[in-house]
Amino acid sequence: MSDLGNANFLTRLIWLALSLSVLISLALGRWSLAFVSLATLVLSFTPPLLANRWSLTLPRPFLLATTLFIVGSIFLGEAFDFYERLWWWDLFLHGFAAIGFGLFGFLFVFMLFEGDRFAAPPLAIAYISFCVSMMMGASWEIFEYGMDQLFGLNMQKSGLDDTMGDLMINFAGAIFASGSGFLYLKGGRGGLVGSAISLFVQRNARFYRRFRKD
Repeated sequence: MSDLGNANFLTRLIWLALSLSVLISLALGRWSLAFVSLATLVLSFTPPLLANRWSLTLPRPFLLATTLFIVGSIFLGEAFDFYERLWWWDLFLHGFAAIGFGLFGFLFVFMLFEGDRFAAPPLAIAYISFCVSMMMGASWEIFEYGMDQLFGLNMQKSGLDDTMGDLMINFAGAIFASGSGFLYLKGGRGGLVGSAISLFVQRNARFYRRFRKD
């Protein structure tokens, strides 16, 4: 079964709400809301479709987390102006994204070693995970700039100050995620991030053939 078909109830409910938002906005002639709703819906389908394309199994919590992030950053952030209404909204999303990017980087690098915890020093894998998270955070800032310039949005808010604040939050989130990955490699710990790593590895065991639990 594809990851789209394996989505939990809450994820399906979000997709349904976005679909209704598109239809209602078109009926009412609210073109900007229809565009934002459709863009959010399409982007929320991207992670499971990519996972299916690469023969990966995306656990339900991962799918829900990516969907909530996309809805929070685009639909709620832009259509309902959460960035202006809640001063901490942008910082929260960037911290959440940084942890997610760090987790993604860790899982990707760990996959390259087929789950062998002894093939590369845990510190090296954690460092690469940190770099991946920072790279993706910087890429998001470029995306925000492009959206502001092309579509007249206000994703960057105060310009340079907003960008640097976002990057510092991204730095903290990347440290947290890569540090959790390091602890996981050293002794199977790592808190919530460590639990997420274990879940993903279990669901995609064929890509982590050399992984052995102590």
